[in-house]
Amino acid sequence: MRLIEPLPRALHPMAWWLWALGLATAASRTTNPLLIAVLVAVVAYVVVSRRGDAPWARAFSAYLVLGLLVVAIRVVFNALLGAADDGHVLFTLPSVALPGWAKGIDLGGPVTAEEILAAVYDGLRLAALICCVGAANALANPKRALRSLPPALYEIGSAVVVALTLAPQLVESVLRVRRARRLRAAPQKGLHGLRAIALPVLEDALSRSLLLAAAMDSRGYGRSNGAPLRLRRTTSALVLTGLLGLSLGLYGLLDGTAPRFLGGGALAVGIALSCAGLALGGRRVHRSTYRPDPWRGPEWLVGGCGVACALVMVAAGGYDPLLLHPSLYPLLWPDLPLLPLGAILVGVLPAWLAPRPERRVATRGARPAAVTA
Repeated sequence: MRLIEPLPRALHPMAWWLWALGLATAASRTTNPLLIAVLVAVVAYVVVSRRGDAPWARAFSAYLVLGLLVVAIRVVFNALLGAADDGHVLFTLPSVALPGWAKGIDLGGPVTAEEILAAVYDGLRLAALICCVGAANALANPKRALRSLPPALYEIGSAVVVALTLAPQLVESVLRVRRARRLRAAPQKGLHGLRAIALPVLEDALSRSLLLAAAMDSRGYGRSNGAPLRLRRTTSALVLTGLLGLSLGLYGLLDGTAPRFLGGGALAVGIALSCAGLALGGRRVHRSTYRPDPWRGPEWLVGGCGVACALVMVAAGGYDPLLLHPSLYPLLWPDLPLLPLGAILVGVLPAWLAPRPERRVATRGARPAAVTA
Protein backbone atom coordinates (compact mmCIF):
# COMPACT_ATOMS: atom_id res chain seq x y z
CA MET A 1 0.00 0.00 0.00
CA ARG A 2 1.55 3.28 -1.14
CA LEU A 3 1.39 6.35 1.04
CA ILE A 4 -0.13 9.43 -0.53
CA GLU A 5 2.47 12.18 -0.62
CA PRO A 6 1.16 15.53 0.68
CA LEU A 7 0.54 18.34 -1.75
CA PRO A 8 3.35 20.86 -2.32
CA ARG A 9 3.45 23.60 0.30
CA ALA A 10 6.00 25.56 2.27
CA LEU A 11 6.81 23.99 5.62
CA HIS A 12 6.69 26.31 8.60
CA PRO A 13 10.15 27.98 8.81
CA MET A 14 10.38 27.48 12.57
CA ALA A 15 10.06 23.71 12.05
CA TRP A 16 13.15 23.74 9.84
CA TRP A 17 15.02 25.87 12.37
CA LEU A 18 14.02 23.52 15.20
CA TRP A 19 15.27 20.55 13.18
CA ALA A 20 18.55 22.31 12.31
CA LEU A 21 19.19 23.44 15.89
CA GLY A 22 18.60 19.89 17.12
CA LEU A 23 21.19 18.54 14.70
CA ALA A 24 23.56 21.37 15.64
CA THR A 25 23.19 20.39 19.31
CA ALA A 26 24.01 16.81 18.36
CA ALA A 27 27.08 17.96 16.43
CA SER A 28 28.31 19.99 19.41
CA ARG A 29 28.28 16.88 21.62
CA THR A 30 30.84 14.86 19.65
CA THR A 31 34.24 15.09 17.99
CA ASN A 32 33.94 11.67 16.35
CA PRO A 33 34.73 12.32 12.67
CA LEU A 34 32.63 9.35 11.51
CA LEU A 35 29.51 10.64 13.29
CA ILE A 36 30.14 14.17 12.06
CA ALA A 37 30.53 12.95 8.48
CA VAL A 38 27.22 11.08 8.72
CA LEU A 39 25.54 14.16 10.20
CA VAL A 40 26.78 16.43 7.40
CA ALA A 41 25.63 13.86 4.82
CA VAL A 42 22.19 13.74 6.48
CA VAL A 43 21.90 17.53 6.43
CA ALA A 44 23.01 17.74 2.80
CA TYR A 45 20.56 15.04 1.70
CA VAL A 46 17.61 16.75 3.39
CA VAL A 47 18.57 20.08 1.82
CA VAL A 48 18.84 18.57 -1.67
CA SER A 49 15.53 16.72 -1.24
CA ARG A 50 13.39 19.50 0.22
CA ARG A 51 14.82 22.86 -0.84
CA GLY A 52 12.90 25.09 -3.21
CA ASP A 53 14.05 27.26 -6.06
CA ALA A 54 14.24 30.52 -4.09
CA PRO A 55 17.53 32.48 -4.09
CA TRP A 56 18.40 31.55 -0.52
CA ALA A 57 18.02 27.82 -1.33
CA ARG A 58 21.24 27.88 -3.37
CA ALA A 59 23.46 29.13 -0.56
CA PHE A 60 24.07 25.76 1.12
CA SER A 61 27.13 25.01 -1.01
CA ALA A 62 28.70 28.26 0.22
CA TYR A 63 28.31 27.06 3.82
CA LEU A 64 30.01 23.76 2.90
CA VAL A 65 32.95 25.68 1.46
CA LEU A 66 33.05 27.87 4.57
CA GLY A 67 33.13 24.76 6.78
CA LEU A 68 36.08 23.30 4.85
CA LEU A 69 37.86 26.65 5.12
CA VAL A 70 37.34 26.66 8.89
CA VAL A 71 38.88 23.18 9.18
CA ALA A 72 41.89 24.22 7.09
CA ILE A 73 42.46 27.42 9.08
CA ARG A 74 42.25 25.56 12.38
CA VAL A 75 44.78 22.95 11.22
CA VAL A 76 47.21 25.61 10.00
CA PHE A 77 47.02 27.66 13.20
CA ASN A 78 47.31 24.59 15.39
CA ALA A 79 50.42 23.49 13.48
CA LEU A 80 52.01 26.93 13.83
CA LEU A 81 51.11 27.61 17.46
CA GLY A 82 50.52 24.19 19.01
CA ALA A 83 53.96 22.65 19.12
CA ALA A 84 54.11 19.56 21.35
CA ASP A 85 56.98 17.37 22.47
CA ASP A 86 55.03 14.13 22.98
CA GLY A 87 53.37 12.16 20.21
CA HIS A 88 54.17 10.98 16.73
CA VAL A 89 56.17 13.77 15.08
CA LEU A 90 55.24 14.27 11.44
CA PHE A 91 57.58 17.13 10.59
CA THR A 92 59.32 20.05 12.27
CA LEU A 93 58.75 23.69 11.44
CA PRO A 94 61.40 26.36 12.00
CA SER A 95 60.92 27.87 15.45
CA VAL A 96 60.83 31.61 16.04
CA ALA A 97 61.92 33.23 19.31
CA LEU A 98 59.15 35.42 20.75
CA PRO A 99 59.57 38.30 23.23
CA GLY A 100 59.11 37.86 26.94
CA TRP A 101 55.55 39.17 27.04
CA ALA A 102 54.52 36.26 24.75
CA LYS A 103 55.84 33.62 27.13
CA GLY A 104 53.99 30.32 26.84
CA ILE A 105 53.36 30.65 23.08
CA ASP A 106 55.50 28.55 20.76
CA LEU A 107 55.74 29.57 17.12
CA GLY A 108 56.90 26.64 15.04
CA GLY A 109 58.58 23.48 16.27
CA PRO A 110 57.64 19.81 15.97
CA VAL A 111 54.17 19.02 14.60
CA THR A 112 52.63 15.79 15.82
CA ALA A 113 49.86 13.65 14.39
CA GLU A 114 47.89 13.95 17.63
CA GLU A 115 47.64 17.74 17.51
CA ILE A 116 46.76 17.73 13.80
CA LEU A 117 43.97 15.23 14.41
CA ALA A 118 42.74 17.25 17.40
CA ALA A 119 42.52 20.33 15.18
CA VAL A 120 40.72 18.33 12.48
CA TYR A 121 38.20 16.92 14.97
CA ASP A 122 37.39 20.33 16.48
CA GLY A 123 37.29 21.94 13.05
CA LEU A 124 34.88 19.30 11.75
CA ARG A 125 32.58 19.90 14.69
CA LEU A 126 32.51 23.64 13.98
CA ALA A 127 32.02 22.94 10.27
CA ALA A 128 29.04 20.73 11.09
CA LEU A 129 27.49 23.56 13.13
CA ILE A 130 27.95 25.90 10.16
CA CYS A 131 26.33 23.36 7.82
CA CYS A 132 23.32 23.03 10.14
CA VAL A 133 22.80 26.79 10.14
CA GLY A 134 23.27 26.83 6.36
CA ALA A 135 20.64 24.10 5.99
CA ALA A 136 18.13 26.14 7.98
CA ASN A 137 18.86 29.17 5.79
CA ALA A 138 18.43 27.09 2.63
CA LEU A 139 15.17 25.44 3.69
CA ALA A 140 13.36 28.13 5.70
CA ASN A 141 11.96 31.27 4.12
CA PRO A 142 13.46 34.12 6.20
CA LYS A 143 10.55 36.46 5.48
CA ARG A 144 8.03 33.86 6.61
CA ALA A 145 10.13 33.31 9.72
CA LEU A 146 9.88 37.01 10.51
CA ARG A 147 6.09 36.83 10.30
CA SER A 148 6.09 33.94 12.79
CA LEU A 149 8.04 35.78 15.49
CA PRO A 150 6.24 37.13 18.56
CA PRO A 151 5.36 40.84 18.39
CA ALA A 152 7.93 41.74 21.06
CA LEU A 153 10.76 40.37 18.90
CA TYR A 154 9.72 42.17 15.74
CA GLU A 155 12.47 44.80 15.90
CA ILE A 156 15.19 42.24 16.64
CA GLY A 157 13.71 39.86 14.08
CA SER A 158 13.88 42.47 11.33
CA ALA A 159 17.61 42.91 11.88
CA VAL A 160 18.15 39.14 12.07
CA VAL A 161 16.27 38.56 8.82
CA VAL A 162 18.36 41.18 7.03
CA ALA A 163 21.54 39.56 8.40
CA LEU A 164 20.47 36.03 7.44
CA THR A 165 19.57 37.03 3.89
CA LEU A 166 22.99 38.62 3.30
CA ALA A 167 24.79 35.39 2.34
CA PRO A 168 22.06 34.12 -0.06
CA GLN A 169 21.86 37.53 -1.72
CA LEU A 170 25.63 37.64 -2.19
CA VAL A 171 25.58 34.16 -3.74
CA GLU A 172 22.77 35.16 -6.09
CA SER A 173 24.56 38.38 -7.05
CA VAL A 174 27.81 36.51 -7.78
CA LEU A 175 25.98 34.01 -10.00
CA ARG A 176 24.15 36.75 -11.88
CA VAL A 177 27.29 38.85 -12.46
CA ARG A 178 29.32 35.82 -13.58
CA ARG A 179 26.55 34.80 -15.98
CA ALA A 180 26.47 38.28 -17.48
CA ARG A 181 30.25 38.37 -17.89
CA ARG A 182 30.24 34.91 -19.46
CA LEU A 183 27.75 36.09 -22.07
CA ARG A 184 30.06 39.01 -22.88
CA ALA A 185 33.12 36.70 -23.06
CA ALA A 186 34.77 38.68 -20.27
CA PRO A 187 37.58 37.12 -18.19
CA GLN A 188 36.34 35.17 -15.15
CA LYS A 189 39.64 34.27 -13.47
CA GLY A 190 42.62 36.12 -12.16
CA LEU A 191 42.90 39.36 -10.22
CA HIS A 192 41.24 41.39 -12.98
CA GLY A 193 38.26 39.03 -13.10
CA LEU A 194 37.91 39.06 -9.30
CA ARG A 195 37.96 42.87 -9.19
CA ALA A 196 35.44 43.12 -12.04
CA ILE A 197 33.07 40.73 -10.23
CA ALA A 198 33.50 42.05 -6.66
CA LEU A 199 32.52 45.67 -7.37
CA PRO A 200 29.17 44.90 -9.10
CA VAL A 201 28.36 42.34 -6.41
CA LEU A 202 28.94 44.83 -3.58
CA GLU A 203 26.95 47.51 -5.39
CA ASP A 204 24.08 45.11 -6.01
CA ALA A 205 24.07 43.91 -2.40
CA LEU A 206 24.01 47.50 -1.12
CA SER A 207 21.14 48.51 -3.41
CA ARG A 208 19.10 45.43 -2.47
CA SER A 209 19.67 46.08 1.24
CA LEU A 210 18.42 49.64 0.84
CA LEU A 211 15.36 48.42 -1.07
CA LEU A 212 14.63 45.84 1.62
CA ALA A 213 14.97 48.44 4.39
CA ALA A 214 12.66 50.84 2.54
CA ALA A 215 10.09 48.10 1.92
CA MET A 216 10.13 47.02 5.58
CA ASP A 217 9.82 50.61 6.78
CA SER A 218 6.87 51.26 4.46
CA ARG A 219 5.07 48.24 5.92
CA GLY A 220 5.54 49.37 9.51
CA TYR A 221 8.15 46.88 10.68
CA GLY A 222 9.37 47.71 14.17
CA ARG A 223 6.74 50.36 14.92
CA SER A 224 6.00 50.72 18.63
CA ASN A 225 2.68 52.62 18.43
CA GLY A 226 3.78 55.28 20.90
CA ALA A 227 4.37 52.96 23.85
CA PRO A 228 5.61 54.59 27.10
CA LEU A 229 9.36 54.73 27.62
CA ARG A 230 9.12 52.84 30.93
CA LEU A 231 7.27 49.95 29.26
CA ARG A 232 9.82 49.71 26.46
CA ARG A 233 12.74 49.70 28.92
CA THR A 234 11.10 47.08 31.13
CA THR A 235 10.39 44.85 28.16
CA SER A 236 13.94 45.17 26.84
CA ALA A 237 15.44 44.42 30.26
CA LEU A 238 13.28 41.31 30.73
CA VAL A 239 14.03 39.95 27.27
CA LEU A 240 17.78 40.61 27.47
CA THR A 241 18.05 39.12 30.96
CA GLY A 242 16.02 36.12 29.85
CA LEU A 243 18.23 35.57 26.80
CA LEU A 244 21.30 35.77 29.06
CA GLY A 245 19.77 33.15 31.35
CA LEU A 246 18.97 30.94 28.35
CA SER A 247 22.54 31.21 27.11
CA LEU A 248 24.00 30.34 30.52
CA GLY A 249 21.55 27.46 30.95
CA LEU A 250 22.32 25.96 27.55
CA TYR A 251 26.04 26.33 28.22
CA GLY A 252 25.64 24.53 31.52
CA LEU A 253 23.69 21.68 29.93
CA LEU A 254 25.95 21.22 26.90
CA ASP A 255 29.30 21.66 28.65
CA GLY A 256 30.08 18.97 31.17
CA THR A 257 32.73 21.09 32.94
CA ALA A 258 30.39 24.01 33.78
CA PRO A 259 29.35 24.70 37.40
CA ARG A 260 26.21 22.99 38.64
CA PHE A 261 24.19 26.18 39.06
CA LEU A 262 24.58 26.77 35.32
CA GLY A 263 22.12 24.35 33.82
CA GLY A 264 18.50 23.62 34.57
CA GLY A 265 18.11 26.47 37.08
CA ALA A 266 19.53 29.17 34.83
CA LEU A 267 17.56 27.77 31.88
CA ALA A 268 14.28 27.86 33.84
CA VAL A 269 14.90 31.44 35.01
CA GLY A 270 15.80 32.50 31.47
CA ILE A 271 12.65 30.94 30.02
CA ALA A 272 10.47 32.61 32.67
CA LEU A 273 11.99 36.07 32.15
CA SER A 274 11.85 35.73 28.35
CA CYS A 275 8.19 34.71 28.41
CA ALA A 276 7.36 37.63 30.72
CA GLY A 277 9.16 40.06 28.41
CA LEU A 278 7.46 38.66 25.32
CA ALA A 279 4.04 38.84 26.93
CA LEU A 280 4.60 42.41 28.11
CA GLY A 281 6.09 43.55 24.82
CA GLY A 282 3.30 41.97 22.80
CA ARG A 283 0.82 44.45 24.26
CA ARG A 284 2.46 47.42 22.57
CA VAL A 285 2.70 45.93 19.06
CA HIS A 286 -0.51 45.33 17.15
CA ARG A 287 -0.21 43.62 13.80
CA SER A 288 -2.17 41.27 11.62
CA THR A 289 -0.81 38.42 9.50
CA TYR A 290 -2.08 37.67 6.02
CA ARG A 291 -2.37 33.92 5.42
CA PRO A 292 -0.34 32.75 8.44
CA ASP A 293 1.76 29.62 8.04
CA PRO A 294 -0.01 26.58 9.52
CA TRP A 295 1.59 24.30 12.08
CA ARG A 296 0.37 20.82 11.29
CA GLY A 297 1.52 17.22 11.49
CA PRO A 298 4.58 17.55 9.21
CA GLU A 299 5.86 20.46 11.29
CA TRP A 300 5.60 18.42 14.48
CA LEU A 301 7.37 15.47 12.85
CA VAL A 302 10.21 17.52 11.38
CA GLY A 303 10.82 19.45 14.58
CA GLY A 304 10.53 16.26 16.63
CA CYS A 305 13.26 14.58 14.57
CA GLY A 306 15.70 17.34 15.48
CA VAL A 307 14.72 17.34 19.17
CA ALA A 308 14.98 13.53 19.38
CA CYS A 309 18.43 13.58 17.78
CA ALA A 310 19.65 16.19 20.26
CA LEU A 311 18.22 14.40 23.32
CA VAL A 312 19.71 11.03 22.40
CA MET A 313 23.13 12.55 21.75
CA VAL A 314 23.09 14.40 25.07
CA ALA A 315 22.09 11.19 26.87
CA ALA A 316 24.70 9.13 25.00
CA GLY A 317 27.49 11.41 26.18
CA GLY A 318 26.72 10.52 29.78
CA TYR A 319 27.21 6.76 29.76
CA ASP A 320 30.19 6.39 27.37
CA PRO A 321 31.93 9.65 26.45
CA LEU A 322 34.84 7.87 24.71
CA LEU A 323 32.51 6.79 21.91
CA LEU A 324 31.69 10.43 21.14
CA HIS A 325 35.22 11.73 21.73
CA PRO A 326 37.88 9.41 20.22
CA SER A 327 41.11 8.98 22.09
CA LEU A 328 44.22 10.80 20.88
CA TYR A 329 46.58 9.63 23.64
CA PRO A 330 47.01 6.81 22.70
CA LEU A 331 46.13 7.36 19.07
CA LEU A 332 43.25 5.03 18.15
CA TRP A 333 40.94 4.66 15.16
CA PRO A 334 37.49 6.08 16.07
CA ASP A 335 34.59 3.66 16.49
CA LEU A 336 31.09 4.13 15.07
CA PRO A 337 28.65 3.76 18.00
CA LEU A 338 25.22 2.45 17.02
CA LEU A 339 23.00 4.51 19.34
CA PRO A 340 24.38 7.95 18.33
CA LEU A 341 24.41 6.78 14.71
CA GLY A 342 20.73 5.87 14.92
CA ALA A 343 19.95 9.23 16.52
CA ILE A 344 21.68 11.08 13.69
CA LEU A 345 19.92 8.97 11.05
CA VAL A 346 16.60 10.06 12.55
CA GLY A 347 17.47 13.52 11.25
CA VAL A 348 17.17 12.31 7.64
CA LEU A 349 13.46 11.50 8.00
CA PRO A 350 12.32 15.05 7.06
CA ALA A 351 13.44 14.24 3.51
CA TRP A 352 10.24 12.17 3.32
CA LEU A 353 8.11 13.55 6.17
CA ALA A 354 8.18 17.17 4.97
CA PRO A 355 5.92 18.09 2.04
CA ARG A 356 7.44 18.84 -1.31
CA PRO A 357 8.30 22.55 -1.65
CA GLU A 358 6.53 24.87 -4.03
CA ARG A 359 8.18 25.14 -7.43
CA ARG A 360 8.00 27.93 -9.95
CA VAL A 361 7.24 27.03 -13.55
CA ALA A 362 7.84 29.37 -16.45
CA THR A 363 5.27 29.62 -19.24
CA ARG A 364 5.89 31.19 -22.61
CA GLY A 365 4.88 34.83 -22.66
CA ALA A 366 3.98 34.95 -18.95
CA ARG A 367 5.77 35.64 -15.73
CA PRO A 368 6.76 32.69 -13.50
CA ALA A 369 4.01 31.75 -11.09
CA ALA A 370 4.14 29.67 -7.95
CA VAL A 371 2.60 26.22 -8.08
CA THR A 372 0.30 25.97 -5.10
CA ALA A 373 -2.17 23.45 -3.94
